[in-house]
Amino acid sequence: MATFSMTSLGCAKNLVNSEQMAYLMTEAGFEPAANPDGADVAIVNTCGFIDAAKAEGIDVILEHARLKAEGKLGALIVTGCLAERYQDEIQQELPEIDAVLGVGSFGEIVQAAQAVLDNKNYRSFGDQSAPVEEIPRLVSTGPGWAWLRIAEGCNNFCAFCAIPFIRGRYRSRDENAIIEEAEALAEHGIKEVMVIAQDITRYGCDLGEGHSLAGLLRRLVQVEGIEWIRLHYLYPEKIDDELIDLIASEDKIVKYLDIPFQHINDGILRRMNRHTSGGEIRSLVKKLRERIPNLVLRTSLIAGLPGESDAEFEELLSFLEEAQIERAGVFPFSPEEGTAAASMEHVSEEIARERAARVEELQGRILEDFAERQVGRTLPVLIEEWDEDEQCFLGRSWADSPEVDSYVMVSGRNLIPGEIADVHITGADAGVLTGEATIC
Repeated sequence: MATFSMTSLGCAKNLVNSEQMAYLMTEAGFEPAANPDGADVAIVNTCGFIDAAKAEGIDVILEHARLKAEGKLGALIVTGCLAERYQDEIQQELPEIDAVLGVGSFGEIVQAAQAVLDNKNYRSFGDQSAPVEEIPRLVSTGPGWAWLRIAEGCNNFCAFCAIPFIRGRYRSRDENAIIEEAEALAEHGIKEVMVIAQDITRYGCDLGEGHSLAGLLRRLVQVEGIEWIRLHYLYPEKIDDELIDLIASEDKIVKYLDIPFQHINDGILRRMNRHTSGGEIRSLVKKLRERIPNLVLRTSLIAGLPGESDAEFEELLSFLEEAQIERAGVFPFSPEEGTAAASMEHVSEEIARERAARVEELQGRILEDFAERQVGRTLPVLIEEWDEDEQCFLGRSWADSPEVDSYVMVSGRNLIPGEIADVHITGADAGVLTGEATIC
């Protein structure tokens, strides 16, 4: 039986594709290997979004190529965004690669694997704007949580972003298929689903009248066994009163919203082809705070965008002080080739990094203040794993999304990973909460 390893880089949406490929490979009789050393076939699913991600992908490919040259790896398949974005160059520059699949060709992974085992090259770049292929997956996250992708691609064409050119136009998944997947996840013990897409607020825009994110969520909250529904990547201009009321009223929808604002200055937002103004963002934050109790906001910000002088940057800092957004991912501007922003005048990389560091410092203080306010409360916490070094369990509250946010250190040995326990919060240190389980 031939073996395969899977290395998934980049975002959660990419991980879903990796999980689908893993399913197809195992169904075809391939045996999963823990790592590429000794595997017959290695699959590297790459990210191609920003320079740092591209550099990571190339480094991982080169490490696999080294194993192959040493006779420790049979064949190498590269898939994902980096392959799609540089399909004409990738095998020329990296001849150690035996097969390349673009983002529209994940479903051909078994054919590619069989070809490379026969010492044949394989190359396929399907239509990246084709309808989303409904392929089962081997969930690799958890215990207790999983990603639930509801759409693919993007129509927003922000000036700094290459995603629409890589992943194609926006395509919503069939609503029934999403609900069936959620039901299957619940049957396997998943308590929390992370609803993801490049922009979940536009769900259903391509399916015709009667389809929307709110409509999908009304069905999703009915799935027995799912206790938390977390929403990632809601674009501000599409958050309407219907959606706000639904989030506020449904206990299963955790009061945590990931809304990528990117900036607050009107001129920069227009230049970046964002479809909202600074005033509208401020009004939205105020409305969300007023109508959704205990809301935690997460956002993405870019420092050093074209047009950002010292004055525009100080406006961003003032907004963050005012809005007290609890979670933020901050990135220095990276001029991505092929995007409109790449040709715009912008500050140096050094200044962009300095500004990003200042934002991170400010956000660190906001995070610590928020954590301190949780001391004395009893919070539901999804238990994830036992930490042998700290001699405690690690888990997440409603305020923490996996891999990007903080965690809760929970004392007690009678907890079950994947379950939700009530935890009395006894302390906070640098944003990390500690607590004692009260109900197991």
